[in-house]
Amino acid sequence: MSDTKDKKENALLIQKAKDALKNSYSPYSKFRVGAALITSNDNIYTGCNIENSSYGATICAERTAIVKAVSSGERNLKKIAIVSDTNDLTFPCGICLQVISEFMSDGKIILEDKDKNIHIYKVSQFLPHAFNM
Repeated sequence: MSDTKDKKENALLIQKAKDALKNSYSPYSKFRVGAALITSNDNIYTGCNIENSSYGATICAERTAIVKAVSSGERNLKKIAIVSDTNDLTFPCGICLQVISEFMSDGKIILEDKDKNIHIYKVSQFLPHAFNM
């Protein structure tokens, strides 16, 4: 992929993640998160965090997007963008990293900082020894 196309794709994913953030249901933590991923078929899926008063039933934005993609028949994910309404980079939690590694071990995680700078990480940078069967 050309560098220009890659940058446009990253910017599109960041924007789609910001759009998904608007649907966050986070009455307990007040920490709203949105995610958008793109598959090897160039389909985009979005997700937001959905909290529950039974905290264990809460699902993160990243897993929401992945579940939507996988339940639609997608198995090969290329990259995922994650945003929140804080001024900090929003990194995926450990559970999300394990799920991300299941479907995109060679993929990339795209984050945007408060100054609109895009940071790109390989999944293996966050979870170099992912549990794999």
